[in-house]
Amino acid sequence: MSREEELLQDIYNLILNSGTREWERAQLVRAKNTLENGADFKGELSKLEAVFRPLALRNNLTPDVTDFYLKLKGEGDNRVPTERVIHPIDNPAYQEIAVFAGGCFWCMVEPFETKKGIVSVLSGYTGGHIDKPTYDQVHSGTTGHVEAVEIIFDTRIISYEELVTLYWQITDPTDAFGQFQDRGSQYRPIIFVQDEHQKKIAEESKKQLIESGKYKQPIVTEIQAAKIFWPAENYHQQFYKKQPKRYKRIKRARQQLLVYQNLKRKIQMSIDGKK
Repeated sequence: MSREEELLQDIYNLILNSGTREWERAQLVRAKNTLENGADFKGELSKLEAVFRPLALRNNLTPDVTDFYLKLKGEGDNRVPTERVIHPIDNPAYQEIAVFAGGCFWCMVEPFETKKGIVSVLSGYTGGHIDKPTYDQVHSGTTGHVEAVEIIFDTRIISYEELVTLYWQITDPTDAFGQFQDRGSQYRPIIFVQDEHQKKIAEESKKQLIESGKYKQPIVTEIQAAKIFWPAENYHQQFYKKQPKRYKRIKRARQQLLVYQNLKRKIQMSIDGKK
């Protein structure tokens, strides 16, 4: 199949894709009709890329249309292989699962995945009341789901306690309405525990954080029993590797907010200490 045939097939598939937004579908239908009427292929696809560009730069295209947009730009197919998405436990004696929600899952993968002892990290949705949710459905805030990461780790190398400790370091446990620049119920912080052992560790860790006096505001991070974890669309998997420039911008904004909050907290504690 030639590149032109492949891109035209992508357009047909996206038009039929239930996850494509109506505005996106309208642009794709217009391009399809124009091409079928004999328009210059390269010129028409350049127009389509230009139409999608403003939303793509703001990360506001649906995942499959984003994949198509990147292909138009010549950045290839960024889909994660199916075997990577499944990420099974292959050594039950020494591997466990941990699930954490702490804002946009794009920023939750790298901090864990780059730690020694992590087998794999998967972005997805959990905690809600509908099956097989899409990104748009979760983003609407009506499904009860949150964006989360499912981590498979080797207990011989890294412990669940260490993962929970890292989780506290990269999230704001006082924000029940989102995390940093990510606002909405789909970004609320939750630790999803797999069993009583994990529950005990998470609750004790949260208790220690409360008693430390590090935060003046209440710790609102929830601890819930794990529910079905629905993998996110392939576009979202390992985003920090696929889109390093965009990821660095998002990560930098998140880190700046975290530093600001920590500084503000230290100043307030210093003021309180002088009273």
